[in-house]
Amino acid sequence: MKHHYQSMQTPHLIVIGGGFAGLELIKKLNNKPIKITVLDKNNYFNFQPLMYQVASGGLGPDAIAYPLRKIIGSMPNVAFRMAEVKEVNTAQNEVITNIGNFTYDYLCIATGAQTNFFGNAELEKHCMQLKSIPDALDLRSDILQEFEKALSESKTGDIERFLNFVVVGGGPTGVETAGSLAEIKKNVIPADYKEIDANKMQVHLIEAAPRVLAAMSEISSKKAQQFLEELGVHVQTNTAVESYDAKTGNLTLSNGQILKTDTVIWSAGVKGKTIPGISADLVVRGNRYKVDAFNKIETLNNVYAIGDISYMTTDEAFPNGHPMVGTVAQQQGKLLGNNLLKIINNQQPKPYNYFNLGSMATIGRHKAVFEIFGIKMQGYIAWLGWMFIHLMLLVGFRNRLVVFLNWMWNYVSYQRAIRIITRPFVPKQ
Repeated sequence: MKHHYQSMQTPHLIVIGGGFAGLELIKKLNNKPIKITVLDKNNYFNFQPLMYQVASGGLGPDAIAYPLRKIIGSMPNVAFRMAEVKEVNTAQNEVITNIGNFTYDYLCIATGAQTNFFGNAELEKHCMQLKSIPDALDLRSDILQEFEKALSESKTGDIERFLNFVVVGGGPTGVETAGSLAEIKKNVIPADYKEIDANKMQVHLIEAAPRVLAAMSEISSKKAQQFLEELGVHVQTNTAVESYDAKTGNLTLSNGQILKTDTVIWSAGVKGKTIPGISADLVVRGNRYKVDAFNKIETLNNVYAIGDISYMTTDEAFPNGHPMVGTVAQQQGKLLGNNLLKIINNQQPKPYNYFNLGSMATIGRHKAVFEIFGIKMQGYIAWLGWMFIHLMLLVGFRNRLVVFLNWMWNYVSYQRAIRIITRPFVPKQ
């Protein structure tokens, strides 16, 4: 039997956010007796793990984004509204947005994460970040604009500042971004910017912890750092950023060193994207909502949080909540879908139990680290595994095909094909 959104009465579930978590939840509830409205300020799902490839010109934005309406179109009980959520009124069971108010029986917050600048307004204003497609396009333009500046202003002595690229944070995003920049130095500058001495381009990776990829094993960390150094990246661990003066280009590090740069890429942390209206008492570590084992926000009867925005400490193995990664979001989305059907039918829901599928990062051509089910791989095989898994995780056949063809072209030509400045980046003053 088909359940049609228009004719359905109750119960009504509102899902805020069309990321990994929200998507799995609605897929689980497709054509089930529950009316669903999905709210998101963008009309597309964004495949976060490949964002850095858009920034480095390897992929176009349409390769990693997928229209939410295309996913929802075949789901008879689900509707999508492109809206910005202003506030949640839990007493009235109401979501207030820029396009009107929506009432719900159940609410699921799946807003994900945003960049964490740890309260430093100056860094927030002047650093590049990689949380959205506009961010990635800004960074792509900025990198190419710096090369153009280096060509035209080589007499001013600022060439070092234009060609110094600093990545802050040695997690997967930081490592992958630094690796791509190093490959641009190696392959793109000699081909496209022949008047620039490629050796003048420097890539720095700054990590406050004792090692890069701290969430992975020691052996993977070590190998990743070795791969980065082989590519010419200057890696500094146990080093934090103290301040950044965008006017002079001075980036001051905790070890007293000053790097001159126009481009600081911040991937040193994330925090939850909370919504006004939910009591601040329910927001804990990392700006996330404290949830029980069923992803229900504590003290609220019908409000759930899944993915990066949720903080669950029921597992003894995770006293500080689960890692803010896509696999947790997907697993929680699926489980909440099943649990909501159980709750509607007065059955007992199941608690969430994290199944760790492993982690991986790619540093460059034939260079990756991969940990899955206790098996640790580095190098060429890990690189192939990383590519295969990311292709499979992409939404939609067209996206898989486009990404695969782009990767093949990049591999054969050693080039990153999409080196165009379609929307020039203007730094904030």
